[in-house]
Formats: sequence, C-alpha cells, structure tokens
Amino acid sequence: MMGGPPAPPPRQRSPQVEFKAGDHVVYPTHGVGQVQGIEEIPVAGLSLKVIIVTFEENRMTLRVPVNKASSSGLRKLASEAIIKEALDVLRGRARIKRTMWSRRAQEYEQKINSGDPLAIAEVVRDLHRNAGQPDQSFSERQIYEQALDRLAAELAAIDRTDKPTAAEKLQGVLKSG
Repeated sequence: MMGGPPAPPPRQRSPQVEFKAGDHVVYPTHGVGQVQGIEEIPVAGLSLKVIIVTFEENRMTLRVPVNKASSSGLRKLASEAIIKEALDVLRGRARIKRTMWSRRAQEYEQKINSGDPLAIAEVVRDLHRNAGQPDQSFSERQIYEQALDRLAAELAAIDRTDKPTAAEKLQGVLKSG
C-alpha cells in the first residue's frame, strides 16, 4: 500500500551504549578491560564525562570520553551468537594468501586491532596451520599468539573462566576443525 507521507530518514547517530562499573568491555587496540566507573574530569576549563577502563594484564587505565565511546570502538563483550560464529570461523578452512608476508602481517594486525571477534578468529585460523612449525617465522608466531590471546581473553570474560582455559577451548576447536 503506497500512501501517506514518506518515512523519516533513519538517524545517523549510533545508539549510546550505557556502561557501568564492573562491566567487562572491549577496546579495539587493548582487548578486554573492566569499567571502574564514570567520572567528570576538568579539561581545558570544561567538565568532561569519561568512562574509566582498566586493563589488568597491561596495568593500564584508559579514560574514554562518554560521547566518544562508540566512535572509539569501545563495546560490551560479544554476544553468545557472535562467539559461536567466531568458533565456526575457527573450524573453517584456512585461507592461504600468496602475498608478501609484510603485507599479510599488516592485514592481520589491522584485524586484531579492529577488536572484531570474527576478524580475530580469521587470523587465528589462518596462522594456526603453521603454529609450532619450524618454518614459521618469529613475527608470524607473535601475531598468532596475540590474536589467540585477544580471542581467549574475550571468551574467558564471557564464559567467566580464566584465559588459559579459554585458550585451551579455542585450541580444541582448531584441532577438531
């Protein structure tokens, strides 16, 4: 049925996600952290509301302005459905790229730093085939371990377990795939 006024255009602003103390969150370049709270701090004579996130493993505290949280990539932990999809990615066939290692390494780093569990799972899957092989380069091993660590950290926070247990679960999925 055609008629009536046209629908208003969709809003371009992404919905503001609410964060509270104790929430586990993911910041793309640093991985899983925990919200300590929201504070107002003075910046250039103005008051700025910031989310305080700590990353225990790195002994780091990050202050993200509330109004920049979504554009900075700060997000809540992935849903069960996304983690299930990431585990399915791990079971898939590795994509072997014939490009130069430096170019692939750059792509893998970008995927890891995107904070997207599916992209990180692709890196783990693609580099797992050579994990532990004598022909694997040091940098390839480092990128593999970094990706596995990021994915395990998020899985551990979701499953309420520790990172080594989550990493074992991921290794099991990789071996079964």
